[in-house]
Amino acid sequence: MTDCNKRPCAETATTLPETSGGAPPQEGFPLPDTIILNEILRRLELESLCSLACVSRALRSMVSQALSTLPSLDLSAFSPSEELLHCIVPRLRGAKSVTIDCLHLDDCSVVSVLGPHIQELNLLKVWHHYPMMFFASIGEKCPNLRILVLEMAGESSPEIFRRNLIKMLKKFLYLEYLSIKVRGTEGDAYDLACIDLVLPKTLKFLKLQPVNEQDAILFVEKLGDEREITSKLVNSSINSSLRFSGFTLQRLSLVLNLISDRLVASIMSSLPFLVELDLEDRPCTEPKLPHDLTNIGLQFLGSFQHLTHLSIVRSRHNYPVSFKRINDLGLLLLCESCRALESVRLGGFSKVTDAGFSSLLRSCYNLKKFEIRNAPLLSDLAFHNIVGVVSPLVELKLHSCNLITSEAVAELASSSTLEVLDTYSCRSIADHCLDYISCLGTLTSLNLGGADITDSGLSVLSKSDLPITNLCLRGCTRVTDRGIICLLNGGVRIKKTLSSLDVGHMPGISDRAIHAIISSGEAITELCMRYCFHVTDDSLKTLASGRYRGSSLLQKLDICHCLRFSAGVVELLERPWFRGLRGFGVSGTSLTKRADFLLESAECGHGLPFVLKVVNLDVT
Repeated sequence: MTDCNKRPCAETATTLPETSGGAPPQEGFPLPDTIILNEILRRLELESLCSLACVSRALRSMVSQALSTLPSLDLSAFSPSEELLHCIVPRLRGAKSVTIDCLHLDDCSVVSVLGPHIQELNLLKVWHHYPMMFFASIGEKCPNLRILVLEMAGESSPEIFRRNLIKMLKKFLYLEYLSIKVRGTEGDAYDLACIDLVLPKTLKFLKLQPVNEQDAILFVEKLGDEREITSKLVNSSINSSLRFSGFTLQRLSLVLNLISDRLVASIMSSLPFLVELDLEDRPCTEPKLPHDLTNIGLQFLGSFQHLTHLSIVRSRHNYPVSFKRINDLGLLLLCESCRALESVRLGGFSKVTDAGFSSLLRSCYNLKKFEIRNAPLLSDLAFHNIVGVVSPLVELKLHSCNLITSEAVAELASSSTLEVLDTYSCRSIADHCLDYISCLGTLTSLNLGGADITDSGLSVLSKSDLPITNLCLRGCTRVTDRGIICLLNGGVRIKKTLSSLDVGHMPGISDRAIHAIISSGEAITELCMRYCFHVTDDSLKTLASGRYRGSSLLQKLDICHCLRFSAGVVELLERPWFRGLRGFGVSGTSLTKRADFLLESAECGHGLPFVLKVVNLDVT
């Protein structure tokens, strides 16, 4: 492990005094004001506190005290430097939740954050070259950890990784949530089957990504064997006084190379008390029997008596494949037993028709969330007379289902519970759909990406009274400036509630539309205009001119592949504008060449927003 004693003194990098130093708050403010300020500071987040610390010496001292009471530290929006981390960490010894992007940190810097006060730890972009003792340090320094999320990247041998992982897991006694994601390895998969020997008995949620199908089968079977042995010991009169606690895993999430009948059968027999099951596979070739999921595998799922959340997805990430051995019969067998499902997510069921999907919708009496992806045979008929027959849906997501039209939404128009409607890449959705959507008075999130809507459709939406906070129009190529202007200028409520807007991949969008968004969108915090080739520097100049009072609220801005932006707009990022900006997408623009300059300027404190320590070059 890196020698921590060789670190430069933290005082050389800090802009805040130590908690014990600086003037007491009473020296700068009257006592009543100090009490009020302390209460206000307790409610602020890290970046706001750091900004206040620059105002005066009295505020610095108060901020130092406020930092010690922050319940959480989230440094995931950017990758902090070692100097910044050593400046902040000594003042956050009470934080129970810590999230850090480790891209630019070595093992010693990360270890300095750890302590027994931490109950939730999220380490992102951890490199495999971290020494073995680093993993052991997590267990030793965080004995009270309940939640651990590890996202690892880089090259390392599977054997070294397994040893590191086992050494760490042996230290945990109270862990309830464990998520491990590994990237950049050979085949992008690791043998994780051995960790069953050291998993804490307290574990409730487990997510592993990626895992080989055969390793996953061995893994869950060993868990099942251990559960049976523990059960026998508990029931034995000789050993009843030992009070063995069985394995109580309730939520399992796996990303695999393949999902097969044998895998599902192993999970069913080994972990019968699962409440949530999430399986996703990413085949590189067309699956062949017996390494594939069939109707028989779906029938096995009926044995889960406590299952409330089910997600089975075949991703097209590596190869254009689907579950070709599952048809309507498979879903009929599934819904016969799994009637208590509250959330269903299915992807890649290319042979299932309306009959199969409709049976699932109508059989699950408590269904709240329903998501279907890449189902070419799903049509409007599956939703015929759905309102009043099934339980009130809260979320409906239909992705890449080309037979879905506006009539499917018409069946939901009388719903009083629907909050999320997502028809991304359902290209048969047209203007008529907006008439029905306008009747959904509880709708807060709407995704019409890729729909065949026009300016006329947005005009209808502008006259509604919907509390929409998130709106995606990405790829709606027939929408122009006129539609966006009408939506925001005419919509009395939407311009007050809308916080996230995506107008990417829309060739009819220019500076006129962006100006309307800037001037009318009172609550916009996220704006995406990638691949809008007619948007120019003038849009950002308007944002920075002061005519838009919400510029300080903007947290994410995506101008990727907007070719008419010049490198000179980087000057507009300087304070006092865009203080809250967390992510700035510039990939494919002239600003890409100045990314290094942005980083250097931010780290040197030359006026760029505090959180722009790393510029996100490709915000999705």
